[in-house]
Amino acid sequence: MNDTGRPRLTTLCYLERDGKYLVLHRTKKEHDENGGKWIGVGGKFEAGETPVECAVREVKEETGLTMLAPLFRGIVTFVSDEWGVEYMHLFTCTEFEGELSDCDEGELEWLPKAELLKKRMWAGDRIFLKALDERADFFSLKLRYVGETLVEHKFG
Repeated sequence: MNDTGRPRLTTLCYLERDGKYLVLHRTKKEHDENGGKWIGVGGKFEAGETPVECAVREVKEETGLTMLAPLFRGIVTFVSDEWGVEYMHLFTCTEFEGELSDCDEGELEWLPKAELLKKRMWAGDRIFLKALDERADFFSLKLRYVGETLVEHKFG
């Protein structure tokens, strides 16, 4: 949770091309809950932003790319005994422009979807990545963690 005790509002985006996702290997930030893991790009909402505005801004800041047609795919509610509660707004995007730039949070890489699932990530990420691949509908997913162990997950 943030210092106000409220849940964090974030976005996570997976840019897609040629059967690959653009992902971030988080290696550069200190005290990073995602340290060493492979995740999509995104971040925290700024005051007054919509989920789409946040997603577009965060992708631009972290990758140099501008999303032209982001698809709002789902809401993931993380409940963690260590990190509090987070409502993550999940996006995919196949239409974007610009030149890929370096990211100050880690290394960006285009990975085939099957290869990404073999990388170090949160257990719940594998669940929503599978849903992104298999579902066309908007979904809601709750993930509950104790430490780094996923102890509950449910759609609905």
